Amino acid sequence: MVKQAELSDLYDIAELAFELWPEHTIDELKDEMEEYISKKSCVIFLNWDGDIPNGFAQCSLRTDYVEGTETSPVGYLEGIFVREERRNEGIGTELLEACERWARNCGCTEFASDCELSNADGFSFHVRSGFSAVNRIICFTKQL
Repeated sequence: MVKQAELSDLYDIAELAFELWPEHTIDELKDEMEEYISKKSCVIFLNWDGDIPNGFAQCSLRTDYVEGTETSPVGYLEGIFVREERRNEGIGTELLEACERWARNCGCTEFASDCELSNADGFSFHVRSGFSAVNRIICFTKQL
């Protein structure tokens, strides 16, 4: 079952997010998700099997330029994760569909996302879900 996350779900979200973004601590992710949930322009959905969280999707309304889009705001999938043992059961699709419904209800006519060039599973998920790749970039930095 997919439901919109609440503040009482913060620890569950942070644990799942840690599997997706292990370079952060659980506490950092908890703080970030608390701030995220409190914004009207953001939402997190969780998939539950009883009291066990299987995955989450985090999306927002972006009003800045979003690569390949023509309207504003654009619904944007900021992150999606399903526990490895529960993948290929349609959970990711259910979470994405919840995000898309939310974005439509917020007046969006376009929905976008991104994934790392090295994330073959993420790329495949996006293509299977009807996304079209509009650009590939490499980001650079240097010390001044």
